[in-house]
Amino acid sequence: MKKRLLLAGMIIFCILGGQPRVEADSGTPSSVKRDKFEKTGHVFWDIPVNEKLVALTFDDGPDPKFTGQILDALAKYNAKATFFVIGEEAARYPEIVKREAREGHEVANHTYRHHFRDGHSPALLKRELEKSEKVIKELTGYQPSLFRPIAGYYDKEIVDTAVAEGYNVILWSWHQETRDWSKPGANKIVENVISDTRPGDVIIFHDAGGDRTQTVKALEQILEILYKKGYKCTTVSDLLYRSNSFLPASLR
Repeated sequence: MKKRLLLAGMIIFCILGGQPRVEADSGTPSSVKRDKFEKTGHVFWDIPVNEKLVALTFDDGPDPKFTGQILDALAKYNAKATFFVIGEEAARYPEIVKREAREGHEVANHTYRHHFRDGHSPALLKRELEKSEKVIKELTGYQPSLFRPIAGYYDKEIVDTAVAEGYNVILWSWHQETRDWSKPGANKIVENVISDTRPGDVIIFHDAGGDRTQTVKALEQILEILYKKGYKCTTVSDLLYRSNSFLPASLR
């Protein structure tokens, strides 16, 4: 019994206080569930396009040290990205969010407080989305339309709540989990991205929540390699627009 309680406690710790997980680790069921949610037209992992485009996404910012370095690297390659910001942090560092918007990046919703448990209550999640949305709109002048759940965990209640609030739910390509939060080394982060890049990939990084030196270093290499391979980096919303234009009308 004690062993079972200890194991349960460790699992709860990882979910509530640990680092973000890939879908299989976060408790989200497999591709069967994914297929079901994709058919709603509001939940996305990959976004198929017929051009060599990918979406770089950054979670948990803004951060006063690392987000600026990431913006500098993106600017060097005229790359655009989507920043899933925590509303509380956006309010704390408004100039960084304003810079993101000013330089053509997309600012999206990643809840206000980044408390995992809030996702288990539709009422709490609704308030979190609305509070974060208010901050983003005040700083950027537009209302965010994309939401990424904490740690990538989703279920019917989370999706239904987000959609009712006017959001599309954005996860990430299963083969593009950089795991930069685990600090595997810049070269490993680069390998995780470059080894299997495909048009329409949604790639996840983190610009806050710890020392992101490896992420910054890896990003500079990734951008150089991608552009040499003919890829361009755009926002998630741009991928969605291009994907919808690319699909036959019967499938939109």
